[in-house]
Amino acid sequence: MQDNATEVTAAGIARLAGVGRAAVSNWRRRHADFPRPVGGTETSPAFALAEVEEWLRRHRKLAEVPLKERVWQQLAGHPDGPVTALVHAGCALLLIHERPPVWLDISSGTDERLAALLPTALDEVLTPRVPGTARPGRSDRSRVNGQPPVNTPPAATPANPATPATPATPATSATPATSATLALAIPTAPRLLPSVPLLRGVAELAADRGARPTFEFLLGRHLDANPRQYTLTPPDLAGLMAALAGTPATVLDPSCGTGALLRAVADRPDRRLHAQDTSPELAALTALRLALHTRAPVHAAAGDTLRADAYPELRADAVLCHPPFNERNWGHDDLAYDPRWEYGFPARTESELAWVQHALARLRDGGTAVLLMPPAVASRRSGRRIRADLLRRSALRAVVALPAGAAPPYSVPLHLWVLRRPDRTHAQPELLLVDAGRFTAEGRGGPDWPGVRETVLDAWGAFDRDGGVEERPGVARSVPVIELLDDDVDLTPARRLPPPADTDGAGRLADVRARLDETLRLTAELAPPPAEPVPSAASGRLPLTTVGELARAGALVMRTGGHGGRARVPVLTDHDVLAGTAPSGTLPESEEEPVLTEPGDVVLPVLGGGAVARVVDEATAGAVLGRNLVLLRPDPAALDAWFLAGFLRGTANHRQASSYASTATRLDVRRLQLPRLAPDEQRRYGERFRALDAFERALREAGRLGEQLVRGMYDGLTDGTIAPD
Repeated sequence: MQDNATEVTAAGIARLAGVGRAAVSNWRRRHADFPRPVGGTETSPAFALAEVEEWLRRHRKLAEVPLKERVWQQLAGHPDGPVTALVHAGCALLLIHERPPVWLDISSGTDERLAALLPTALDEVLTPRVPGTARPGRSDRSRVNGQPPVNTPPAATPANPATPATPATPATSATPATSATLALAIPTAPRLLPSVPLLRGVAELAADRGARPTFEFLLGRHLDANPRQYTLTPPDLAGLMAALAGTPATVLDPSCGTGALLRAVADRPDRRLHAQDTSPELAALTALRLALHTRAPVHAAAGDTLRADAYPELRADAVLCHPPFNERNWGHDDLAYDPRWEYGFPARTESELAWVQHALARLRDGGTAVLLMPPAVASRRSGRRIRADLLRRSALRAVVALPAGAAPPYSVPLHLWVLRRPDRTHAQPELLLVDAGRFTAEGRGGPDWPGVRETVLDAWGAFDRDGGVEERPGVARSVPVIELLDDDVDLTPARRLPPPADTDGAGRLADVRARLDETLRLTAELAPPPAEPVPSAASGRLPLTTVGELARAGALVMRTGGHGGRARVPVLTDHDVLAGTAPSGTLPESEEEPVLTEPGDVVLPVLGGGAVARVVDEATAGAVLGRNLVLLRPDPAALDAWFLAGFLRGTANHRQASSYASTATRLDVRRLQLPRLAPDEQRRYGERFRALDAFERALREAGRLGEQLVRGMYDGLTDGTIAPD
């Protein structure tokens, strides 16, 4: 069966051919036989993948495409949408992981045979791993709270690949569901038939890298392609929340998203996982992801948790939750008399306190819940009565202020609330307050997670074991509840912790001033000499070439940033390149082979319109190339790296090589120009460009130190540690 239904966009065609999108536009204009669009929109058309590949092959423009890229294009262009394709791929990968001989048998024949035999094989694998999975025609096993399961979107209404997928957080609805449904239903043979070419490619990819890494790669690419449509829990934060919960046997995540929190829970033989999400698609993906990740039974349901709880009788050892923030339509009018509100009926503006009480209601006595919360929940007046009752009854045990950048929205320092369903009365209850804000890192690479984890877990471990902690000014303190029960019941850690001791503030600022003086002296030395104009007789236009021509001639190699890579490897981001800072980013963990930088590489950001090019030095070498970056690796015998980087920074050069959309500027690196010069002349330019780069870095460092000095002086004068004279 030909994969004629799979669609690909112009960007996908560019990836297949190893060219820029501008080249694809030129082909459409110049070649009358170029395939016609079969979908998409007028501004973003979609083409049949099989027709595009045949045309590229006929015109000898088809690049050697890695298998993983071809599989991704098939998934992204699936006629029923990428989420349906991911679910089908996940089902097949679970079968390959659990029973490879069965897969080899049913895939050895025609596509029609594979589609016909696959549902039965999936039933034998999915039913024990994801209890309650619905088999076509078996409605008796398909109900949660009396309702049939949610299947993948119907084939009669194919989704546009460019259409955003369902968000990870519950969407506001005028008529929310009142019953939860099972997350997975085994797709029928007609539904599977269009996916068979994809499944064969997925199986081939899994044979090379394994079933679990293959699913993680495809899921990560899908999430990365739709960054605004999903609210993700970063792996480091998920690991911290799971560590705070201990080693529970039964764990619930009532707003599971893509399953990051349940995936982070420590393994144990008797573990049982329960997940629910408003989005049926995300609930299905979570079920498959967890089934591939663990041997534990995975119970997954779709539905609005607050209105349609799938597990009303569950008493879990732990609840982990990253709930939707600031929801107004969470069920305030429908749930006024719900028995879960033991600590008070939440106001319409306090949806987070509804999630807190739902988590407590699903815990056994002594069970632990860890929730990610916006900081306003700790101080809003509308929630003070509920906060007071949580404190009086020792249900709320700790509030942890995280550094900014820990999770979306990255500009806000979120909180963790650690709760415990009361199993005894505390004579003098206390609340642990921890402020990890000092671990905020410069740039966009996220906090210093090892520091955050050590500080938080040490404080929580001592508090949980001894009932209190030794006070650490500015970091941790166990506060008697009686001190918190005032008119505001404000639980913000920074407002209740003593300020950090700074016995040598003046000395520290003196050191900053000395460094600033030295940097300013160096900056003056590095300042370029007065510019000498070129005589008009010698200013003739030099012969030019382009980056694309140099790449085709072998003078340089061009690579683009990836979408995943090995864990704990520093990532050079576009922000790092623009700001001149050290690698600070992270990428989703996957088995994708990352692009590693080497000394002498030239790195350029392709979004934003800034004329910037950075030469990789020894300190930056070895970092992973991040997204929205292009790496040029010149042949030292043909090109000087500093000469290349300097000419690529020209403003006019960037302007002629950039394309402009309504909200962004994109750089086509292949169109950037530089003169054809002999090696000696290149080195002359290169030395001048290197000196300009050193001057620029000194200016940047002077600005940073100046800001640090000014802020320190303001703080010292206002807190009394520095005298005004």
